[in-house]
Amino acid sequence: MPRSIWKGAISFGLITIPIKVYGATETKDLSFRQVHPEDGGRIKYKRVCEVCGKEIPYTEIAKGYETGDGRLVILDSEDFENLPLASSKAVEVVQFVKTDDIDPTYFERTYFLEADGPGAKPYVLLRRALAEEGKAAVVKVALRSRESLALIRAKDDLLLMHTMLWPDELRDGEFAAPGDDIKVSDAEVQMARMFIDQLSGEFDPSQFTDSYREALEAVVQAKLAGQPVPTESDEAPKEAEVVDLVAALRASVEAAKKRREEAAKAG
Repeated sequence: MPRSIWKGAISFGLITIPIKVYGATETKDLSFRQVHPEDGGRIKYKRVCEVCGKEIPYTEIAKGYETGDGRLVILDSEDFENLPLASSKAVEVVQFVKTDDIDPTYFERTYFLEADGPGAKPYVLLRRALAEEGKAAVVKVALRSRESLALIRAKDDLLLMHTMLWPDELRDGEFAAPGDDIKVSDAEVQMARMFIDQLSGEFDPSQFTDSYREALEAVVQAKLAGQPVPTESDEAPKEAEVVDLVAALRASVEAAKKRREEAAKAG
C-alpha cells in the first residue's frame, strides 16, 4: 500500500472530513544513468559553492529567492512549514461547479482521498451528494510546498482530487489558431464527421500501450543478449499533398470501415 503524502481535513460547511492524500498516478518509463561510454563508469556531479569553492552536502543546501534588483533571500525548511496559509492544514470547499465547466487544460495531477478515522461517514455523504448532483467541489490546498486550486469529484466509491494550474500559468494559445481567412465547406465538414463516426467508441485505456517504451525495452534486451538491435525502416514517411479534402476524407472513411470489419472478424 502506498504512503500518504499529506494529511488534513476537508471543510464542508460545518462538517469536517479528516483525510489522507495519495498519489493516483505514476510515470512508467525506463530509467537511464549518465555513463562514460568507454568504460561504463557513472557520471557524478558535485554540488560546489561558487563563492567558497567547497562541496556542499545536500542536507546543508537551502533555497534562495533572487529579487529583480539582485537581492537574495534565503529560506529554510521552517519558513516553508510555518507559512500563514489556512490551506496548509485544511481543504476548504469554496464553490461547487459542473465538472464539464472546467477546461481540462487546468488539470495538473490526480490524487486519491481516503477517509481518516471518523471521516468515513461524512466522506460517503460528500461523495454521494456530489455524484447525485453531478457536480465537483472547487478547493484550495497546499501540497508539495505550493498552494493550488483543486477539484474534488466523486468516481465510483472514491473521492478524487485534481490539482489545477492557476490562470496566470496557462499560456495564451491564440497565436496557434489559423487565420479567419481559412474556410471549409459543408461537404468537407460532413465527410470529417463521417470519419469521426467511424472511429467513435467507448474509451478503453487498456487497449492502448506505450509503443516507445516497448521499443526501448526491446533494444535493451537485444543488447543484453548480444543480438542485433531491432530497427524500423530508414525510409521516412512521405508527406501527402492534400488537394481535395473531401476525396481524402472519403478514402479515410472507407479505410476505417475496412479496419473495423477486419477487427470484427478477428474478434
